[in-house]
Amino acid sequence: MSHPKEQTEDELAPTETEGYKVGQSKTVAELAALDQEDESLQRWKASLGLGTSAGSGGSKKVVLKTLFLQSPTLPKQITIDLTQSPAELAKLKKEPLTIKEGVEYSVGITFTVENEIVSGLKYLQVVKRTGITVDKTEAMLGSYGPQEAAYTKVFASEESPSGMLARSGGYVVRSRVIDDDKHVWLDFEWGFKLGKEW
Repeated sequence: MSHPKEQTEDELAPTETEGYKVGQSKTVAELAALDQEDESLQRWKASLGLGTSAGSGGSKKVVLKTLFLQSPTLPKQITIDLTQSPAELAKLKKEPLTIKEGVEYSVGITFTVENEIVSGLKYLQVVKRTGITVDKTEAMLGSYGPQEAAYTKVFASEESPSGMLARSGGYVVRSRVIDDDKHVWLDFEWGFKLGKEW
C-alpha cells in the first residue's frame, strides 16, 4: 500500500512525452556565439535576452515572485508573495484564502530567470479536500532566457465549485514549478475555502 505522500509525489510528476529527449544544455555565451554572421538571427537572440547582462555568469536560477488569482468578479487580484520565507509560506496552509463560489477565475505566476536559459518549465497543482484529490492542473510555462524583467504567465480560467457542500470544509493546494532537468524551483502548500463573497 502506498503512502499519501508518495501518492502526492506521483500526482506532481510532470507527464512525459513519448520520444522526447531533453537536448544538450548550452550556456548563454555558447548560444550567443553561434552564427555570428547571421544578422537576423542575432536580433532574434537579443530579443530572447541572449548576450544581455542578466545572462552573465553563474548557474541558471528561476526566482518565483508571485502566485496570483484574478477574476472579472474580483476588484483586486489576490497575490501570494513567493519570496517569503518557507515558514511564512507554510502559514498559508493554515490561513486559507477565500474564493467566491461559482465564478470564473484564473491562476497566474510571475518569475524571473537569471544567468542561463531554463527549458521546459511546468506548473503543477494538485487540489485536495479531506485528503482526496479533487483537481489537478499541469500547465506548460515554456523555456526562457535570462532577463531582469519578470515573466508573467496566466493559466486557463476555471469555475470555482458552488453549493453548501462545496463551502463546507477547506481545500489544500500543492503547487510546484519544475523544469526539463527535473529541477524543482517551487514546491509549497496553501489553502483556500469557498465563500458566498470574495
